[in-house]
Amino acid sequence: MAPIIRGTRTVHDGWSRFLVAEVTMPDGTPIKREIEDHGRAVGVLPYDPERRVAVLISQFRAAPFYADGVPDLLEAPAGLLDEGEPEDGARREVFEETGIALGSLERVVRAWSMPGISTEQMDLFLAAFTAADRTGPGGGLASEHEAITVHEVPLADLAAMSDRGELNDMKTLVLVQALRLRRPELFAAG
Repeated sequence: MAPIIRGTRTVHDGWSRFLVAEVTMPDGTPIKREIEDHGRAVGVLPYDPERRVAVLISQFRAAPFYADGVPDLLEAPAGLLDEGEPEDGARREVFEETGIALGSLERVVRAWSMPGISTEQMDLFLAAFTAADRTGPGGGLASEHEAITVHEVPLADLAAMSDRGELNDMKTLVLVQALRLRRPELFAAG
């Protein structure tokens, strides 16, 4: 027998919804679990294989700042999925945040980002680009107060940062490691 959700109660409904679920476990034990619900998301590591760089972003993040005094993180472009297809959302987010118009995307995974609390599934992609694909200003949407800074980081530096435990955004770490496994020649110094 699987657990049964007997009902939910919404305690907040804004950008995210927060619910309390009344669950009956297989042995009959009743428990309560909190759920954060905001839908699906996408994340992309844009990289230029010719110049051997990746494009990452940084912006103020309230949660890490609150928890640890960290005002921003170096991260792969990402955002909530408004479109029906994850690929379309991935291209939109990368263009808004970095100004890069992406063509083909290479799927890495669809994964639960925080299964202990959130309903979010994130579709992660790798995307090769060229300098000619930078057609927009990037920086995010002013209407969303994103104030994004765009960073070009050499792939060899990203590998070293990963090895030193300095990539502290989970989606970015997964994407960098996926690219290292799939295209190790791009990470060679020089």
